[in-house]
Amino acid sequence: MDKVASTDARSMEPMALEEISRKISDLDKWRKIFHVGGLEMSHKTHQKFQDHKLDNDKEDTAAVSQTTNPLNQSQFASNILYSIPKALKVSSNLGGKPISLEMAVGLRRLLFGSTFQIFSYEWKKSYFRYHDPYTDLAYALETDKGGAAAVQMAVQVNIIKYLLFVRKGHNCNIYILCEISQTEQEKALASALAGILWKAGEGQKATVCLVTNDTYFTPSIDYKVDHFTEKVQLFDFFEKETAQQFLCDHIHYLNCDGSHGVILFLYSLLFSRTFERLQKDLDFTTAHLLQCRLGDFICRQAILNLILTGRASPHVFNGFQKIDTEGSVQKLSHGVLSRSDVGYLHWSKEEVEHYSLLQVGSMLKTPKLPIWLCDINGTYSVLFSTNRLLLSDWKMEHLFDLYFYNAQPSQKTTVHLTIDTHSHHWEEKQSDTDNDLEKRFPSIEMAIRTKWEGAVINWNGMVPF
Repeated sequence: MDKVASTDARSMEPMALEEISRKISDLDKWRKIFHVGGLEMSHKTHQKFQDHKLDNDKEDTAAVSQTTNPLNQSQFASNILYSIPKALKVSSNLGGKPISLEMAVGLRRLLFGSTFQIFSYEWKKSYFRYHDPYTDLAYALETDKGGAAAVQMAVQVNIIKYLLFVRKGHNCNIYILCEISQTEQEKALASALAGILWKAGEGQKATVCLVTNDTYFTPSIDYKVDHFTEKVQLFDFFEKETAQQFLCDHIHYLNCDGSHGVILFLYSLLFSRTFERLQKDLDFTTAHLLQCRLGDFICRQAILNLILTGRASPHVFNGFQKIDTEGSVQKLSHGVLSRSDVGYLHWSKEEVEHYSLLQVGSMLKTPKLPIWLCDINGTYSVLFSTNRLLLSDWKMEHLFDLYFYNAQPSQKTTVHLTIDTHSHHWEEKQSDTDNDLEKRFPSIEMAIRTKWEGAVINWNGMVPF
């Protein structure tokens, strides 16, 4: 038996050695393939990143320094994925006024309360982009994650205003919003932005900010460079139509990938309002316009009110209110002073549970045109009607249609809601054992009822969400 086993073992040795040799040969072959391809891919990737780095003026210096270590390729790939696209820059000879260090410092302090804070990645990559032309959502902007979404949706309100009620030669119906070309999209965006900036400038001046190739000041040790703000030029216009035409001609510097479009609009808004007026608009409750939350910067109410009304009111109630502070000293808190063209609605389940729901005043609840920016549980959306007379004739508010867009990826068409303010069946459905309204009624319905109390909402065959 031992002889047989020994003979079998000897006969298997050549076979085992042959198999091992074959595998080693295959391994060498694949090693050469990966070696050549890897070097070529590494070289191309590195060159691409270097070109990107130069075009963006060393914006991602920290990321580049990490990639010089060949052992850190996975981290290098991650940096490429999250780098900001190449910035779109206008000619430095276009005729604008270069930003100064003093202006940049003023922007930082108004926005962040500090000259050492800069915008996050989410803000830098945000711009104004539409859904595809000639689709159900051709009129609608896509939004980004983070604080920039609030600005995008506040601008959306003004785009709908232009398309439905300002643009000439079109009937006011939901179907015209689906029949928009790319050219009409760009014109609507330019018109909306120009109107917002002109109103912020109190009908006297609008300022448009665009980024150029040149750097216009040498930063001090008290200012953190972002390789973007230092390249801005300001273009002042003293006629609304001229500002609108300029924006239309240069809209690609606000609505394309890499344009930093939302930040540029925000800069334009603050310069149009002027720092002096902004200081008068704000009160003791609001020192700066952005608030850091969960690693991102979100818009305070003053920014939204500035876009909606032209004035950076920190609060949503009507007029002024006296607030008791420490030492029984009363200070004035600034709210909304007049009706604007577009309005604002607010609902928060968390605030309701803590009995602290913001009480939006009639100035924002009842705008001149039936279009509202909605803040529902911290997510921004738009509610609107195509009936211009909805808010000017009380008989129109008995039974009417509203349209809802929340900019979520899951929404593929505009939601059609029918509002009945004479029926109160929704109240009869309440149960003593279930006091949570949101378990029985969607948040959008509760937001609508902050304007039309007790209204019945019909989703017209769509599953409520």
